[in-house]
Amino acid sequence: MKTPWLSVICPVRNGEKFLPQALDSIFMQNDKDLECIIIDDDSTDATLSILKSYQEKFPLIIKRQKNKNWAINTNYGVSFATGKYICFLHQDDIWLPERLYKLKDITAKHPEIGLIIHSAIFINETGKSLGAWNCPLPKYPKITASKKLMEKLIIQNFISIPAPVFKRELFEKLEGLNSDLWYTADWDLWLQIASKTDAIYLPDLLAGFRIHPNSQTILGSANTANFQQQLEFVFNKHIDLLISDKKEEISKTAKFSILLNVALAKSAHKEKIKYLNILAHFIKLGPIGWYRYTRDSRIFERVCARLIAKLQPLK
Repeated sequence: MKTPWLSVICPVRNGEKFLPQALDSIFMQNDKDLECIIIDDDSTDATLSILKSYQEKFPLIIKRQKNKNWAINTNYGVSFATGKYICFLHQDDIWLPERLYKLKDITAKHPEIGLIIHSAIFINETGKSLGAWNCPLPKYPKITASKKLMEKLIIQNFISIPAPVFKRELFEKLEGLNSDLWYTADWDLWLQIASKTDAIYLPDLLAGFRIHPNSQTILGSANTANFQQQLEFVFNKHIDLLISDKKEEISKTAKFSILLNVALAKSAHKEKIKYLNILAHFIKLGPIGWYRYTRDSRIFERVCARLIAKLQPLK
């Protein structure tokens, strides 16, 4: 059989509510040169029957294992992948029209690039747009050097799960997803990849990242102490690998980003926040640090989308 150009890895667990939308978004790409590997984590709802119904539409490989850890399941799925490139799609996210057509074209024109990223939109439970999620990178056809990508990505994870496509051979040389990191495993992986390859950023809105009350990130961030530990773990791991004449300033900005991310998580779960402490750290960044933070963190996009999700009626 012909080797597919892309392996899509989908960890799922009790996904009957959103899973059909995710699978439909793959099917509507009308790309037969791919394989989709589903890792079902002992679902007890209609997930399995939904998956089996889609096996008649496009190549769908279903594997099952029980561990309640999306990172482990994703790594397990990659172990079965045969495509030249890999991407992830979670059960509550979607792809938008022409995603694969545009990305496949770029991989053909730039076989030397190991990572391709695109913009996404935040969506609510019903799929309605909550705003764009862009990346602070030079737009295609410009290429982002590995060093520059690291400098920006260490400040904040601005890459949504359904956005990147990366070379399988590159992933296999890395540590993979860290199963101890329920929140920052993807950020850690993007930084690993960024340290090994240049990247291309396509500013087109080609995926939807869903915000809803039962998402793993919202439920998990209730443990704000562990949430902070995970952010600090990834930062400390990769800041030492950063080679930049701006390392000290970038480090200060990244630490402030962690401080504010934790404060936002506490606010979401109605914990007390030390606002004066946050303000003092922000002032110490100075004008250049203020600009770097607002540019690279995508703070306004992230916060506005979540505020709209809370205020917007579901229709």
